[in-house]
Amino acid sequence: MKINLGDIIVFKKPHPCGGAEWEVLRTGADFRLKCVKCNHQIMISRHKAAKRIMKIIPRDDQTKNE
Repeated sequence: MKINLGDIIVFKKPHPCGGAEWEVLRTGADFRLKCVKCNHQIMISRHKAAKRIMKIIPRDDQTKNE
């Protein structure tokens, strides 16, 4: 699984605010993610994130759509 800074991750379950999209702010053994809807930031281990990911939207695809 290749995840880079700036990618958008869509989890299977939404955040309590209703948003399911998270922007990757930091990578490594764990990720720092920011909810796109409410800007809440979390740290989650790579292992837990891998189980919860439904879709990854690369940063390149985001710029093409705008």
